[in-house]
Amino acid sequence: MDSRFVRATIRHLLTVIFLGICMMWIMAPTNTYKQKWKPSISKTVDSTYFGTQAPNMLIWTFPVLFVASLGSLYLHLGKNSNQNASQSNEKKHRQALWRKPVLVKGPLGIVSGIELALLIMFIALLVWSLVTYLRRLHTITPKAAAKEGVKVWEMKLFDVALWIGLTGNVCLAFLFYPVARGSSVLPLLGLTSEGSIKYHIWLGHMTMVLFTIHGICYIIDWAVTGNISEVRRVGVTGPDPFVNYLWGAFNIDAMLKWSHSDISNVAGEIALLGGLGLWAATFPQIRRKTFELFFYAHHLYIIFVFFFILHVGIGYTFIMLPGFYLFIVDRYLRFLQSRTSVRLLSARLLPCNVVELNFAKTHGLTYNPTSIMFVNVPSISKLQWHPFTVSSNSNMEPDKLSVIIKSEGSWSTKLYQMLSSPIERLDVSIEGPYGPQSNHFLRHDTIVMVSGGSGITPFISIIRELIFRSKISQCKTPDMILIAVFKSSLDLTMLDLLLPMTGSPSELSNLKLHIEAYVTKENEPTTDNSKRVRSILFKPLPTDKPMAPILGPNSWFWLAAIISSSFIMFLILIGIITGFYIYPRDHNKNEFSASTKAVLNVLAICVSIAATASAAVFWNKRQYSREATQVQNIEGQTPLGSQNLRAYNGDRELESLPHQSLAQATKVHYGGRPDLKRMLFESRGESVGVLVCGPKKLRHDVAAICSSGLADNLHFESISFSW
Repeated sequence: MDSRFVRATIRHLLTVIFLGICMMWIMAPTNTYKQKWKPSISKTVDSTYFGTQAPNMLIWTFPVLFVASLGSLYLHLGKNSNQNASQSNEKKHRQALWRKPVLVKGPLGIVSGIELALLIMFIALLVWSLVTYLRRLHTITPKAAAKEGVKVWEMKLFDVALWIGLTGNVCLAFLFYPVARGSSVLPLLGLTSEGSIKYHIWLGHMTMVLFTIHGICYIIDWAVTGNISEVRRVGVTGPDPFVNYLWGAFNIDAMLKWSHSDISNVAGEIALLGGLGLWAATFPQIRRKTFELFFYAHHLYIIFVFFFILHVGIGYTFIMLPGFYLFIVDRYLRFLQSRTSVRLLSARLLPCNVVELNFAKTHGLTYNPTSIMFVNVPSISKLQWHPFTVSSNSNMEPDKLSVIIKSEGSWSTKLYQMLSSPIERLDVSIEGPYGPQSNHFLRHDTIVMVSGGSGITPFISIIRELIFRSKISQCKTPDMILIAVFKSSLDLTMLDLLLPMTGSPSELSNLKLHIEAYVTKENEPTTDNSKRVRSILFKPLPTDKPMAPILGPNSWFWLAAIISSSFIMFLILIGIITGFYIYPRDHNKNEFSASTKAVLNVLAICVSIAATASAAVFWNKRQYSREATQVQNIEGQTPLGSQNLRAYNGDRELESLPHQSLAQATKVHYGGRPDLKRMLFESRGESVGVLVCGPKKLRHDVAAICSSGLADNLHFESISFSW
């Protein structure tokens, strides 16, 4: 069967399912209230197989996981196709209009037209949900309140707190999709993991605001109602009336309630405290100054999610489970990949405190330009993982992968200092790489790349990709303009990284590349012969393995198999647990602990994912272990490419200009900043892709120019982890 027909069929199925899921979310406020969320609602009867969670499991979890599996197959079938070439100019122009920045400066950062539209639609969904819930307030009458022994406003406050929590769950349902790096959901939408971080930030803030209000409202309600009911109960006649009064005033009984079969208040409070601790460390003032605090505090998501499940019960958890399920799959695969110590071959140390690490890799590991990789150096920190742009090209360098690290924080500074001293080997683990599914920048006639400092690193991979394509006669490469802003002449040595360590100057001859380099804090070139570009050869251990795809070359196919098979395995396990353990002990009397039921479901999910993912990884590891052995044998015959390193002149003296091979394409300006507005408006071509990476102000300035409407051919794209 033609793969194009299969992909078209899958695409139509995904569209239909997506529209169905959207309709379910729109109708959710009218249906959710009928579920078991209040202790006053009558108990439902368990079935003998899946229990009361079966409807939510079928309605909420199955469609999303089915989309993720189909999407993985869709990406597997189309991984070698070039969709950009088949798009019409009209379609490209229409997409470009939606991607043009409409908000540049503000709390949301740089926001495109389509992002703003989707954000407004999502907020409208939250408002619709909350308003639909609040319309039920008129059903609370003085008679109903008197029956509960409270006032009308107190009963309304209780229900408002409940409905705000239900609205917060809508945000929580989408929270984990942007951080599932290896999931198929983001590539299906044309997104990358680093570009989706801001969506995770938006959703995280909205989730915690709603849940915090939810908790505060309940505490106020408990304090008010407890002051009446508890004082009446104890009569303030105990040995210490003041203690009795405080106990009643704050209704400790309600706050410490861990219900056997209903909502567990203590679990909700623990989840909220964990979420607040995580949330406090995410604000820019803390995250930028103490990244370690932000990094470690973010692991509180485990406490938050686990106690959230215990708080609401497993039935309602299935509404937010799909995103978290895909995140668990991705997180476990990353864990398995990070257990291997990768084969680090060499490093280049630049005098501008920049280091390039070069790893061995198998031919089966391919990636596109601007991909990123997470690096861990246990000798610095066993827990910290930092993202860096992959600078190498899988076509030009099939046996090697490189990343560039600028010494800016404490972790990267320690790494540079460690490599500056005599060292024979460095133990390194990696996760990734992750990147776009297509070389989307090839659709432009001209590419203008604007970088600030170490922001040049993603553009190195683009330039190397175009160097490779320029060698192919039938490939037309776009014109390239690199505008690189540096602080000092030392930073100009970063331009040497545009060519791989074993590259030759002739590789730039067919490339239409023009470099405008600006040194802002120096008025004239300076030379410091005491500093040199150093190259280091490492001696890896036999146990160090070349980098390889965790699921092999057909990773999307295997990911679809893991998602589908793990969910089927979960259904079988939970069916066995319910039919042979829960139901015999419960007999439809709703006496089985809701918390125990939730824990059993969580364990079944984790076991299913761990078993299927481990089997897939083990199978693929057997397939590419032979190739890894061949790579090691080749390295043994030519000691880690040492001849090529010496040919590069690893200990050459620092020059005030880039290497000779780039000097003809480079123009260096001292003591000033580029006139970005003039340079961008003078860029020729029907479609000019403007890519920017660097400090926040630089990105905002370029976005403002592209969104001004004075030039319709400028198409903006930001490459950054921050917003």
